[in-house]
Amino acid sequence: MTFPLPKGLTYAELREKHRELGDGFPENLSLRMRRAISWLERAERETADPDAAFIFYWIAFNAAYAADINTYQSAERHRFDDYFRQLISLDAGRLIHNAIWDRFPGPIRLLMENQYVFQPFWDYQNRVPGSDEHWEMQFDSSIARIQNALPGRDTRLVLNPLFDRLYVLRNQLVHGGATWRSSVNRDQVRDGARIMAFLVPIFIDLMLEHPEID
Repeated sequence: MTFPLPKGLTYAELREKHRELGDGFPENLSLRMRRAISWLERAERETADPDAAFIFYWIAFNAAYAADINTYQSAERHRFDDYFRQLISLDAGRLIHNAIWDRFPGPIRLLMENQYVFQPFWDYQNRVPGSDEHWEMQFDSSIARIQNALPGRDTRLVLNPLFDRLYVLRNQLVHGGATWRSSVNRDQVRDGARIMAFLVPIFIDLMLEHPEID
Protein backbone atom coordinates (compact mmCIF):
# COMPACT_ATOMS: atom_id res chain seq x y z
CA MET A 1 0.00 0.00 0.00
CA THR A 2 1.40 3.39 -0.98
CA PHE A 3 1.69 6.29 1.41
CA PRO A 4 0.93 9.48 -0.56
CA LEU A 5 2.98 12.47 0.52
CA PRO A 6 1.71 16.04 0.04
CA LYS A 7 3.04 17.90 -2.96
CA GLY A 8 5.50 20.57 -1.95
CA LEU A 9 9.17 21.40 -2.31
CA THR A 10 11.27 18.37 -3.19
CA TYR A 11 14.80 17.45 -2.19
CA ALA A 12 15.85 17.75 -5.87
CA GLU A 13 14.69 21.37 -6.01
CA LEU A 14 16.39 22.21 -2.74
CA ARG A 15 19.59 20.41 -3.70
CA GLU A 16 19.80 22.44 -6.91
CA LYS A 17 19.12 25.65 -5.01
CA HIS A 18 21.85 24.80 -2.52
CA ARG A 19 24.30 24.20 -5.37
CA GLU A 20 23.43 27.56 -6.92
CA LEU A 21 23.59 29.59 -3.71
CA GLY A 22 25.99 27.58 -1.56
CA ASP A 23 29.25 29.28 -2.53
CA GLY A 24 28.47 32.28 -0.38
CA PHE A 25 27.20 30.32 2.61
CA PRO A 26 28.97 30.09 5.95
CA GLU A 27 30.63 26.67 6.05
CA ASN A 28 28.60 25.43 9.01
CA LEU A 29 25.28 26.42 7.45
CA SER A 30 26.21 24.87 4.10
CA LEU A 31 27.02 21.59 5.84
CA ARG A 32 23.73 21.66 7.74
CA MET A 33 21.80 22.27 4.53
CA ARG A 34 23.59 19.48 2.71
CA ARG A 35 22.86 17.04 5.51
CA ALA A 36 19.23 18.10 5.82
CA ILE A 37 18.61 17.82 2.08
CA SER A 38 20.24 14.37 1.97
CA TRP A 39 17.77 13.14 4.61
CA LEU A 40 14.90 14.68 2.67
CA GLU A 41 15.97 12.54 -0.27
CA ARG A 42 15.87 9.45 1.93
CA ALA A 43 12.49 10.37 3.40
CA GLU A 44 10.89 10.87 -0.02
CA ARG A 45 11.64 7.23 -0.88
CA GLU A 46 9.35 5.99 1.89
CA THR A 47 6.13 5.93 -0.10
CA ALA A 48 4.82 2.83 1.69
CA ASP A 49 6.03 3.28 5.26
CA PRO A 50 4.90 6.36 7.23
CA ASP A 51 6.86 5.24 10.31
CA ALA A 52 10.13 5.37 8.38
CA ALA A 53 9.12 8.54 6.53
CA PHE A 54 8.39 10.34 9.79
CA ILE A 55 11.75 9.34 11.29
CA PHE A 56 13.73 10.44 8.22
CA TYR A 57 11.88 13.75 8.00
CA TRP A 58 12.65 14.34 11.65
CA ILE A 59 16.35 13.69 11.00
CA ALA A 60 16.22 16.23 8.17
CA PHE A 61 14.59 18.75 10.50
CA ASN A 62 17.14 18.09 13.22
CA ALA A 63 20.02 18.45 10.73
CA ALA A 64 18.69 21.88 9.72
CA TYR A 65 18.08 22.94 13.30
CA ALA A 66 21.52 21.60 14.24
CA ALA A 67 20.87 21.07 17.93
CA ASP A 68 20.05 18.20 20.24
CA ILE A 69 16.34 18.89 20.61
CA ASN A 70 14.72 18.39 23.99
CA THR A 71 11.67 20.61 23.95
CA TYR A 72 10.84 19.93 27.57
CA GLN A 73 13.81 21.80 28.98
CA SER A 74 12.93 25.46 29.33
CA ALA A 75 16.14 26.80 27.78
CA GLU A 76 15.83 24.58 24.72
CA ARG A 77 12.14 25.36 24.37
CA HIS A 78 13.06 29.07 24.24
CA ARG A 79 15.55 28.38 21.43
CA PHE A 80 12.90 26.35 19.64
CA ASP A 81 10.51 29.28 19.86
CA ASP A 82 13.18 31.65 18.52
CA TYR A 83 13.83 29.32 15.59
CA PHE A 84 10.17 29.24 14.58
CA ARG A 85 9.78 32.97 15.13
CA GLN A 86 12.62 33.68 12.72
CA LEU A 87 11.29 31.28 10.11
CA ILE A 88 7.82 32.84 10.25
CA SER A 89 9.25 36.36 9.98
CA LEU A 90 11.16 35.35 6.83
CA ASP A 91 8.21 33.55 5.23
CA ALA A 92 7.03 36.30 2.89
CA GLY A 93 4.96 33.81 0.90
CA ARG A 94 3.17 32.69 4.09
CA LEU A 95 3.77 29.05 3.21
CA ILE A 96 4.05 28.00 6.86
CA HIS A 97 0.93 29.99 7.71
CA ASN A 98 -1.04 28.40 4.87
CA ALA A 99 0.13 24.91 5.80
CA ILE A 100 -1.01 25.35 9.41
CA TRP A 101 -4.33 27.05 8.77
CA ASP A 102 -5.44 25.89 5.32
CA ARG A 103 -3.72 22.62 4.43
CA PHE A 104 -3.48 20.65 7.70
CA PRO A 105 -5.93 22.19 10.20
CA GLY A 106 -7.74 18.88 10.77
CA PRO A 107 -4.67 16.67 11.36
CA ILE A 108 -3.07 19.34 13.54
CA ARG A 109 -6.20 19.65 15.68
CA LEU A 110 -6.30 15.87 16.14
CA LEU A 111 -2.66 15.82 17.23
CA MET A 112 -3.25 18.67 19.66
CA GLU A 113 -6.22 16.85 21.21
CA ASN A 114 -4.47 13.48 21.51
CA GLN A 115 -3.24 12.84 25.05
CA TYR A 116 -1.00 9.99 23.84
CA VAL A 117 1.39 12.48 22.24
CA PHE A 118 1.37 14.78 25.27
CA GLN A 119 4.52 14.28 27.32
CA PRO A 120 3.15 15.15 30.80
CA PHE A 121 0.60 12.36 30.37
CA TRP A 122 3.38 9.80 29.90
CA ASP A 123 5.50 11.33 32.67
CA TYR A 124 2.65 10.80 35.11
CA GLN A 125 1.84 7.30 33.83
CA ASN A 126 5.50 6.28 34.19
CA ARG A 127 5.85 7.96 37.59
CA VAL A 128 8.70 10.16 36.41
CA PRO A 129 10.09 12.18 39.36
CA GLY A 130 8.55 15.63 39.33
CA SER A 131 5.65 14.62 37.11
CA ASP A 132 2.35 16.33 37.74
CA GLU A 133 -0.76 14.37 38.68
CA HIS A 134 -2.73 17.30 37.29
CA TRP A 135 -1.46 16.68 33.75
CA GLU A 136 -5.03 16.96 32.47
CA MET A 137 -5.11 20.61 33.48
CA GLN A 138 -1.89 21.16 31.53
CA PHE A 139 -3.39 19.31 28.58
CA ASP A 140 -6.57 21.40 28.63
CA SER A 141 -4.49 24.56 28.98
CA SER A 142 -2.44 23.58 25.94
CA ILE A 143 -5.58 23.08 23.87
CA ALA A 144 -6.98 26.40 25.13
CA ARG A 145 -3.84 28.21 23.93
CA ILE A 146 -4.38 26.76 20.47
CA GLN A 147 -8.00 27.89 20.49
CA ASN A 148 -6.89 31.37 21.52
CA ALA A 149 -4.62 31.46 18.47
CA LEU A 150 -7.53 30.79 16.11
CA PRO A 151 -9.10 34.26 15.82
CA GLY A 152 -5.82 35.91 14.82
CA ARG A 153 -4.39 32.83 13.12
CA ASP A 154 -1.23 33.14 15.20
CA THR A 155 1.01 30.57 13.52
CA ARG A 156 3.80 30.68 16.10
CA LEU A 157 1.42 29.78 18.92
CA VAL A 158 0.55 26.62 17.00
CA LEU A 159 4.01 25.59 15.74
CA ASN A 160 5.51 25.20 19.19
CA PRO A 161 2.92 22.84 20.71
CA LEU A 162 2.62 21.04 17.37
CA PHE A 163 6.31 20.19 17.40
CA ASP A 164 6.06 19.28 21.07
CA ARG A 165 3.52 16.64 20.06
CA LEU A 166 5.59 15.52 17.08
CA TYR A 167 8.64 15.24 19.33
CA VAL A 168 6.77 12.87 21.66
CA LEU A 169 5.78 10.80 18.62
CA ARG A 170 9.40 10.83 17.48
CA ASN A 171 10.51 9.51 20.88
CA GLN A 172 7.93 6.74 20.82
CA LEU A 173 9.24 5.52 17.47
CA VAL A 174 12.98 6.03 17.95
CA HIS A 175 13.14 4.67 21.50
CA GLY A 176 11.05 1.59 20.84
CA GLY A 177 7.93 2.84 22.58
CA ALA A 178 5.70 1.96 19.64
CA THR A 179 5.18 -1.06 17.41
CA TRP A 180 6.07 -0.75 13.74
CA ARG A 181 2.90 -0.27 11.68
CA SER A 182 0.83 -0.44 14.84
CA SER A 183 -2.86 0.28 14.38
CA VAL A 184 -2.82 2.09 17.73
CA ASN A 185 -0.90 5.13 16.49
CA ARG A 186 -1.52 4.92 12.74
CA ASP A 187 -3.36 8.20 12.38
CA GLN A 188 -0.85 10.32 14.26
CA VAL A 189 2.14 8.72 12.51
CA ARG A 190 0.57 9.16 9.09
CA ASP A 191 -0.53 12.73 9.80
CA GLY A 192 2.79 13.56 11.44
CA ALA A 193 4.75 12.31 8.44
CA ARG A 194 2.63 14.34 6.03
CA ILE A 195 2.96 17.49 8.10
CA MET A 196 6.73 17.05 8.36
CA ALA A 197 6.98 16.25 4.64
CA PHE A 198 5.43 19.60 3.82
CA LEU A 199 6.91 21.85 6.51
CA VAL A 200 10.53 20.69 6.73
CA PRO A 201 11.35 21.50 3.07
CA ILE A 202 9.85 24.96 3.63
CA PHE A 203 12.08 25.47 6.68
CA ILE A 204 15.14 24.44 4.67
CA ASP A 205 14.19 26.67 1.75
CA LEU A 206 13.83 29.69 4.02
CA MET A 207 17.25 28.99 5.50
CA LEU A 208 18.73 28.72 2.01
CA GLU A 209 17.18 32.07 1.10
CA HIS A 210 18.62 33.79 4.17
CA PRO A 211 22.14 32.55 4.93
CA GLU A 212 22.88 35.82 6.73
CA ILE A 213 20.48 34.87 9.56
CA ASP A 214 21.76 32.78 12.44
